[in-house]
Amino acid sequence: MSIRKHIIKWMAMTALPFYFFIFLLLSCTTDSYDKGQGKYSLMQAELVDLSINSEKEATAFTLDDGNRFTLTPYATAKWIETADTTYRAVLYYNQVSETTAEPVSLGAVPTLRAVKHWQLGQQPEDPIGIESAWLSKNRKYLNLGLLLKTGQADDNDGTQKVALAQDTIRHNDDQTCTAVFRLLHDQCGVPQYYTSRRFISILLPDTVKLDTIRLTIPTYDGQLERIFLP
Repeated sequence: MSIRKHIIKWMAMTALPFYFFIFLLLSCTTDSYDKGQGKYSLMQAELVDLSINSEKEATAFTLDDGNRFTLTPYATAKWIETADTTYRAVLYYNQVSETTAEPVSLGAVPTLRAVKHWQLGQQPEDPIGIESAWLSKNRKYLNLGLLLKTGQADDNDGTQKVALAQDTIRHNDDQTCTAVFRLLHDQCGVPQYYTSRRFISILLPDTVKLDTIRLTIPTYDGQLERIFLP
């Protein structure tokens, strides 16, 4: 199963369609492994596409530059719920050889796909912090480092919602193509006691070649527009 199919299935299971939920309380921990020593013992951290086998084990990963590594040993995590699929993840690892790596720690990275704005019943614009934004080397993803205000309350489970609205994909007179996206955020009444860093990856359209991406983000300082050139 591909990442795209996994997203569609996951979104269809949520109470509100087209939203990708970030479970802050459940995702504060990651599954760790004892650090090993190999020929390349310097630990690295990357956003990766993680391959899952029929036993719900992570067996290999592909970097955004196209390099692929087999995991030794295989890795598991509580958030890996679907077999024979691909997850987006942040992976800490030791490179053992040119084609193998030893896992140290891994965490899930929510993946968003743009939805036409008129398909979204709700379009909340609660402010959210943005720390970083960059295009992946393979131009498949637009990665965001978010700073979420969070906390705990007796009547709240700590879940916030993030979605991506596609306002338009415009074909310009100079034969270029521009996508206009808006990041949507619903605080869901979660207390804002402290800041939590989270990564998300936006899966870019593969049916049209984009020359420019305009992304608007509702920050605490107002609407922020970032422009990317794939």
